[in-house]
Amino acid sequence: MYMSVLLLGAASLLPILTSAHGFVRGVTTSGAWTAGSDPVWYYYPADSKPVTAGWDSLNQDLGFVSPSAYQTNDISCHKSATAGKAYVNVQAGNNIQFYWNTWPDSHKGPIINYIAPCNGECTTQSSGNLRWTKISQGGLISGSATGTWVTDTLIQNNFTSSTTIPRNLKAGNYVIRHEIIALHGAQNDDGAQNYPQCLNLKVSGSGTAVPSGGTPATSLYTRTDPGIKFNLYTSFSSYQIPGPAVWTGGN
Repeated sequence: MYMSVLLLGAASLLPILTSAHGFVRGVTTSGAWTAGSDPVWYYYPADSKPVTAGWDSLNQDLGFVSPSAYQTNDISCHKSATAGKAYVNVQAGNNIQFYWNTWPDSHKGPIINYIAPCNGECTTQSSGNLRWTKISQGGLISGSATGTWVTDTLIQNNFTSSTTIPRNLKAGNYVIRHEIIALHGAQNDDGAQNYPQCLNLKVSGSGTAVPSGGTPATSLYTRTDPGIKFNLYTSFSSYQIPGPAVWTGGN
């Protein structure tokens, strides 16, 4: 599914990747662009690595987290993820648009957005300490011989997807977890493919709503959930999006 071309740099070997899969290269809100994390930056020396809001991870193959890894922290913000060192500044109630570099049309499935309060600085957080609250989700739009999914809409919209930050969310520092689950192999056990992408948010506004509790990433899904073990090729009329219910307290 991918090729890796190695270029010899002054300090290290840096992979340049081309792949059918994708990553979030950045976001916009209120017309302002904030970069995400490019997977190749993981290999950069610390003093030359771009400072962005996106979390770095070991997804240089632009690969996925499989259901067999749902009980590990890799499912939180991707493999061996480390916190971004900057923030996306966003007003509660405003829209965030996620820009993927690419996405294959065969990888149909849901797009889900979660937030987790950092209770301090997000830049020093560990992914395993975050507690996630679902704020939006989309899945099967219409059933047909092939099915129309939100991932099809993402491709049609130049690889973009968006969500709205709850308008009554209390100001503070949060991590947003933007995830696509590809279902083209999900008819088999351990066949679903999760692509979580995390970025730091600095939310402003006068809201007072705070998500109560939240779910550890390791408890979001099981490999036998109806929305995880799912036959994309025979189930055309309904789909149960996995994970907890969408939080409505901030709206």
